[in-house]
Amino acid sequence: MPRATMSSSFFIKPKANTKLIKNRKNTVVPKRKSDVGSDAKNKIRAKKAHSKYDEEISSDSDTESPVVSKKRQASEHINYEETPQEKKLRLAKLYLEQLKEEEEKKAEDDSFESDLIAGRLQEEVLEQKGKLQRLIAKDLLSPDTSEIRVLRGHKLPITCLVITPDDNCIFSAAKDCSIIKWDIESGKKLYTIPGGRKGTEERHVGHTAHVLCMAISSDGKYLATGDMNKLIMIWEAETCKHLYKFTGHKGPVSGLSFRKGTHDLYSASHDRSVKVWNVDENAYVETLFGHQDSITGLDSLSRERCVTAGGRDGTVRVWKIAEESQLVFHGHKGSIDCIQLINEEHMISGAEDGSVSLWSVNKKKPLSTVQQAHGCHGDVGLEQPHWVVSVAALQNSDIVASGSHNSQVNVWKCGHNYRGLELLFSVPVPGFVNSLKFSSSGQFLVAGVGQEHRLGRWWRLKEAKNGIFIIPLKRKPSNPEESKMTN
Repeated sequence: MPRATMSSSFFIKPKANTKLIKNRKNTVVPKRKSDVGSDAKNKIRAKKAHSKYDEEISSDSDTESPVVSKKRQASEHINYEETPQEKKLRLAKLYLEQLKEEEEKKAEDDSFESDLIAGRLQEEVLEQKGKLQRLIAKDLLSPDTSEIRVLRGHKLPITCLVITPDDNCIFSAAKDCSIIKWDIESGKKLYTIPGGRKGTEERHVGHTAHVLCMAISSDGKYLATGDMNKLIMIWEAETCKHLYKFTGHKGPVSGLSFRKGTHDLYSASHDRSVKVWNVDENAYVETLFGHQDSITGLDSLSRERCVTAGGRDGTVRVWKIAEESQLVFHGHKGSIDCIQLINEEHMISGAEDGSVSLWSVNKKKPLSTVQQAHGCHGDVGLEQPHWVVSVAALQNSDIVASGSHNSQVNVWKCGHNYRGLELLFSVPVPGFVNSLKFSSSGQFLVAGVGQEHRLGRWWRLKEAKNGIFIIPLKRKPSNPEESKMTN
């Protein structure tokens, strides 16, 4: 019995710890715990494989429902995650695209800028050669007389004026020996340099004789004025502070001009000479002779040269300062009283015989002359042309102007290559138009008017009033949108 007991206890295992499976011979074999876990896992894998197989069949079949398909696609989209390598690639492509766009934009900007610079350089070259002619006359409109403004402040006829380079102010001078600085926008006086009486030259800071001419440097720093007392005064334009006094001329100073881009000053006088001064150094440089009568007008631009009107010697002269030589031109029949450069190689002049002439520095005779440019006055058979007292030119354009004592300013269009003058319109301005200046922008024309001629008192227009006329110059709109804005 003890032996049998030992045998049964050896072969019998607890039921909770064993599982039975059938082998091929239908025998029962005990299974370990690890085998149970592995078997469960295999069943799960088989189930998943079977379900995947079913899904693949359904996706390839034509009978799949659209709702199921959409859900599956949405699930796939949600479950998709971008890998770090894919993200780097995508950002790199985006960065390259941005760089490409920036380079294309920069190339377009550079091309535009280079074209702009090329255009400016071309204009500068043409300007230096004296061949630049901006065609703006075709778009110019006759001003409305109601828009003309008049500034009054001088007691005697205005003889000369200049406009500051920024077009903000006007300096004017008159036979009352005073100088006034005006604000163009408001029309108010900014500063007045009063004139003095004869005999007070030593103690009076300013002119004590008729001021005949003035000039302002191209940077707006210096103002120069010349008078009947043979004196040239230099002022600080901003503050109207007196700086220097130049002496040396033996007759009234009738013309002044600063060389553009410098502080070299050219002066002309009734003593028939042209003098050169250095304003920065407060120094005299040299004197040039050639005219046979009083010089009545002078002008210059950027070249080291100036042009003069020789009064009754009937000549216009171009002075080459560096070479100390001169070119002589003939054309007018009477005293030549005013001259102005249009560009480096063309100029306009006016004379006592009533004519206005266009010149080239390369030809000794005028390119074009308009006789009796301002009509005639006097009895029938004894008519005399109205004296052309002043001329002005809008630099490097086809616009010039002339003034007389027939109560009007004429604005002219220069023909192609300055061959020919065509009257565009006349502006009523009662009195002697002793000085004319275009603003650098070409937006207005300023006329200095008096009852008498600036150089003398041959006769007087009692009905005229001394003043400064600001004449607006309007242009035709270039497109319909601009027309709407104008209206």
